[in-house]
Amino acid sequence: MKLSKIALSSALEDKTFLLLLLLVSLAFLWVLWPFFGAVFWGAIFALMFSPLFLRLLARMPKKRTLAALLTVSIILVLVILPVGFISALLAQESVSVYKRVESGELSVGRYFQQIYDALPAWSSGLLERSGLNNLGLIQARIAESLTKGSQFLATQALNIGQNAFDFFVSFFIMLYLLFFFLRDGAALSRRIREAIPMDAEIKRNLFSKFTTVIRATVKGNIVVAMLQGALGGLIFWILGIHAPVLWGTLMAFLSLLPAVGAALVWIPVAIYFLATGAIWQGVVLIAFGVLVIGLVDNILRPVLVGKDTKMPDYVVLVSTIGGMSLFGLNGFVIGPVIAAMFMAAWGIFAKARQDEPVLPPPA
Repeated sequence: MKLSKIALSSALEDKTFLLLLLLVSLAFLWVLWPFFGAVFWGAIFALMFSPLFLRLLARMPKKRTLAALLTVSIILVLVILPVGFISALLAQESVSVYKRVESGELSVGRYFQQIYDALPAWSSGLLERSGLNNLGLIQARIAESLTKGSQFLATQALNIGQNAFDFFVSFFIMLYLLFFFLRDGAALSRRIREAIPMDAEIKRNLFSKFTTVIRATVKGNIVVAMLQGALGGLIFWILGIHAPVLWGTLMAFLSLLPAVGAALVWIPVAIYFLATGAIWQGVVLIAFGVLVIGLVDNILRPVLVGKDTKMPDYVVLVSTIGGMSLFGLNGFVIGPVIAAMFMAAWGIFAKARQDEPVLPPPA
């Protein structure tokens, strides 16, 4: 009787402590939530550049602080400053496009009318049979979408300017956490692994998969998207198209969605060139889009991602859109990572079930 009371008391204490642990963890996450983006990108950069940190640490043993500072400086020069410069250009061009649309200088309806007038007779008849010959309605919707998009970008640029203090606070928090994640990340990761009540082999597989998926997602999706956007903006600038940084950024975002891609931007522009008599511009843009921008994804993504972590395109598409709707721009990384971890966890579970010994039926 005494032993059962002791066991009952011990079980109650364990449950109470687990409840307290859960509440404290949720409260801590709630406190960190206003700076979720800073914490998230600090961890992402630390995970991505940990090989560079380890290489510097090998050249200067017992100087972890100096190696971490050098790594943060390299990240600041090679990644963060160029992104900040491009963001400033993007905000400037977004405001410019919005003003041109508002003043009527940039008329989507006029461009669409020029394309429709240049179409051959058979295509015009096909559009009429399909019910797509209502140019007024189509022009109004395209103009409205472009106006809203430009207005949204201009508003975001204005908000960033008004909330500059919050932005700089989050930026310095990210750099601060990045330094400590690099310097003390190995010890922190080891403590987290030891605290998780799970089989050691499963923990090792999950953490290894998590690290691999993070790096593959950032390299395979973000790097390829940035490269496609840069190439698209470059060819737009060469052809004299207004706001090349804006269109290049749009192509970069669309490149994150494998089912659509940057072609949604450069194909309509190429069609407009061909329809308005700018034949060589249209041919150059199509050739560059197919042979350069299009092949970047097919060649670089398998090399950067690898076969083991590559997910089906429909999973990447759905998880990216879902992650973006929940977490904003951070969802471009969070969505595919959650999807990959979901598939990895179920894969480990299925493998464990297959490895279980089959017991003979009872006599």
